[in-house]
Amino acid sequence: MSMPSPRLLTARKVLVLAAALLITAGWLLNTPHGFFGKLDAIGYAVCHQIPERSFHVGAFVLPLCTRCSGMYLGAITGLVFQSLTGWKRARLPHWSILAFLGLFVAAFGIDGSNSYLTLLKQVNPGILPGIAPLYAPNNTLRLLTGSGMGIGIASLIFPAFNQTIWADGDDKRRALDWKRFGLLLLIQIVLNLLVLTESPFVLYPLAVISGLGVWLLLTMVYTIVWVMLMGEDNRFTRLPQLWLAIMAGFTLAMIQTAAIDLVRLWLTGTWGSFPLAG
Repeated sequence: MSMPSPRLLTARKVLVLAAALLITAGWLLNTPHGFFGKLDAIGYAVCHQIPERSFHVGAFVLPLCTRCSGMYLGAITGLVFQSLTGWKRARLPHWSILAFLGLFVAAFGIDGSNSYLTLLKQVNPGILPGIAPLYAPNNTLRLLTGSGMGIGIASLIFPAFNQTIWADGDDKRRALDWKRFGLLLLIQIVLNLLVLTESPFVLYPLAVISGLGVWLLLTMVYTIVWVMLMGEDNRFTRLPQLWLAIMAGFTLAMIQTAAIDLVRLWLTGTWGSFPLAG
């Protein structure tokens, strides 16, 4: 595809910047006050935020439930790890690693379904009388299965991003091999153990990492989509060249966040947790 004219490029830049400013300003002005209020509004778009299924620091409830906190922590850990150990590596992990990650996805689905069934029976004891939960859910399992899912997400998004963006991406080496995958799992286990101490020195950073991690993942996905739609696949060699695509990706992430926030607020009338919790 040929390069667009300078005038079209300028118009594209102006439109993306204007959209970014408008949607971000609108979201900031119409969400709860304070830094952690904004984090709650991010979590509000992707998580039920049920207090009984979330970590607490005193009266402060983290913006994402334990499972979602683990998922976004695992995703950010995976992305940072792969960036530091294999920048621009664009080949998917070996099928055996993908199969191992499939077990994480299955565990996430089973534990999530079991937890949801337990919640339904707590709210309405007479529902589904012939089906009993497999086991008593707990936050430790939610954190572990969530972080495993997050690592799986990062293991796919990172090479997909590199395959789409870079002109000089390394498509011969895998983003993760077994040695680095094992090290990543070890790092995540250590982080999970730190989280399970429920120390405020760990949970406050977790609140920030997991909350902003929602935007980071959405921005990466939408940046890939934008680059493909604009026909700019594999045209970049340095991160600063990608600023417009990243800005467009962030704007789309903000639009999704704001839209879901608006719909949920309209349906529930509150910035609180999912009504089923009551």
